[in-house]
Amino acid sequence: MNEGPRRSSWNDLKTESLLGGTVKRRYVYGKNAMVAQIWLTKGAEVAEHVHEAEQITQVFTGALRLIFRTTGQTHDVRACEVIVIPPNVPHAAVALEDTYESDTFSPRRDDWINGTDAYLRTPKR
Repeated sequence: MNEGPRRSSWNDLKTESLLGGTVKRRYVYGKNAMVAQIWLTKGAEVAEHVHEAEQITQVFTGALRLIFRTTGQTHDVRACEVIVIPPNVPHAAVALEDTYESDTFSPRRDDWINGTDAYLRTPKR
């Protein structure tokens, strides 16, 4: 039996506070994909991590520096810009300004769903 469409309001979804409150997120997911709204305060640092999902990041306000150590690339993604990160590419991020962005993942991030995303739960010392 196929599951039917599921509609949600972003305002009804749980908002998580991560990295000592410098990052907040809420997300919705289906069987094969996930979409998240994310807020980062200026200076917030997301440690290098890697995942099997392709990631599409859209910045709506602010600016986010994405660091790809293994390729030596750095991309500053600003309001109205989008970046596509291929699967299995290690990356880190720093909020250059207070930032509101959206991340889309396929496949979905089960580490987010089950709370094993330690890189977002342990603030940098």
